[in-house]
Amino acid sequence: MKVFLNPGHHPGVDPGAVNNEYGVQEASIVRDIGVLVARYLTYAGVEVETLQSDNLVGESPMYPEVCASANESGADLFVSIHCNSAGSAMANGTETLVFGLGGKAERAARAIQNQLVTSIDTTDRGIKERPDLIVLRHTEMPAVLVEIAFISNDSDVELLIHEQDTIARAIARGVTDYFCGEE
Repeated sequence: MKVFLNPGHHPGVDPGAVNNEYGVQEASIVRDIGVLVARYLTYAGVEVETLQSDNLVGESPMYPEVCASANESGADLFVSIHCNSAGSAMANGTETLVFGLGGKAERAARAIQNQLVTSIDTTDRGIKERPDLIVLRHTEMPAVLVEIAFISNDSDVELLIHEQDTIARAIARGVTDYFCGEE
């Protein structure tokens, strides 16, 4: 079992969503959570490769290319980790995105979504199709993009800042739940 982890965006290059009131950037939050997810998956016996880069398919050639690296890795699952954001500070909750419903990617998304919603007690926004997202469209293995919570919502951003270990454990458990269901 091997997972390719992709904490979204790129600290110092592409901050992703930002909450200026709390002084946090998506790229930094997901980097820290990604380190923890990798640690917990490794403890569980899952091989992990991690890459955080704003170069998804060659648009920023001075950085490693995410999709090509994932496809060359031999990974059984691709997990991209993100914080959601919206114009309304009322938007909240967790959602997990897949290229299309049905199949292994949706099963992985449901396992991760269930663990996250239960562990951090967020609104369950469900599993959504997003065939337009590069990391879901250009990866060859089952791929999911986890929108942990809204960086633009006060309650959610508190979770993103203070519950990173709980979030990481939930994502790792979701991945191992998925792999256990595959056997």
